[in-house]
Amino acid sequence: MSAAPRIVSLLNQKGGVGKTTTTVNLGAALAAAGQRTLLVDMDPQSNLSLHFGVEADEGRASSTALFSSEPPDIEACIVEGRPNLSFIPADTELALVEGELAGRQDVQTVLRDALARLRGRFDAILIDCPPGLGVLSVNALTASGEVFVPMQAQYLALRGLEKLLGTVQLVAAGLNPELVCSGVILCMHESLSSHGKAVVEEIRSHLEQFRTADVPWRDCRLLQPPIRRNVKLAEAPSFGKTIFDYDPRCPGADDYRRLAESVLAMWAERVAPAAERG
Repeated sequence: MSAAPRIVSLLNQKGGVGKTTTTVNLGAALAAAGQRTLLVDMDPQSNLSLHFGVEADEGRASSTALFSSEPPDIEACIVEGRPNLSFIPADTELALVEGELAGRQDVQTVLRDALARLRGRFDAILIDCPPGLGVLSVNALTASGEVFVPMQAQYLALRGLEKLLGTVQLVAAGLNPELVCSGVILCMHESLSSHGKAVVEEIRSHLEQFRTADVPWRDCRLLQPPIRRNVKLAEAPSFGKTIFDYDPRCPGADDYRRLAESVLAMWAERVAPAAERG
C-alpha cells in the first residue's frame, strides 16, 4: 500500500504572523531536501500563490472548486511550482464556501476526502489555513495529522495560542482523534528584545506543564530556529519567488533551511519508536 503523506496545518487565528511565508518557505526547504511537497492554499486572500508568480484567476481550478457540489479531480487543481514542490491555489470566492456548505453532511470532511485521493503522490502536504477558526480551518484540521503554529513572541499572541490549542483539542475529541499540535514556529523574531525573551520562556513553560497530560499538544515543542525578522522574506512574494529563489544566502533562507532540517529530524524521531513497536 502507498504511504500516506504527512499532512500539516499551519494555523493561527491572527493574520500577519508569518503563516503563509512559513508555509511556502518551509515547503520549499522540504522539497529541496527531497520531500515531494504539496502546499494547499485555504486562505481566501490567496497570498500563497503570489510566491510562485500566480495571481488568483477565476479560470484556474483552485481549492474553492474542491468544495463545489461537483468538484473536479483534485489533480486538476494542482500547479507544479518547482521541482518536488506543487501547490493548489486559492481565490477570493473561497470566502463564500462557508455559507455554501451549510446543510451538507460532509461539511467538515471535504478537504480530508479530497486529499485522500493523493495517497502515494506526496511525502508532505502543508495547508495554509485562513485567519480565524471557521469551517475552512476545521476542514484543514480534520484532514491533518498535525498542526504547526506560526506566531510572534508577543504577549497577546501567547493568549491566542491558548485559544488555538483549545480548538485543536475540540477537533481531536470529535472529528480527528489522530490530530496533534507538534510545533510552534516563532516568526519575525527579534532575539535581543527583552519582551520577546520573556514570552519565549512563557511559551516553553506553558508547553512543559502539559508533558504528562492527555492533550493533543503534549509533545509540542518550539521548533528551531526562530525565523528572524528579515526584509528579504517580505520582498520575495512581490517577485513571485520563494526565499530560496530570491536570495538563497540571506538569513531568512538560512532559517527556513534549518527549520526544515528540524522538522525532518522530529518526524524521523517519531517513525523510529513506531518501527520498533511493530
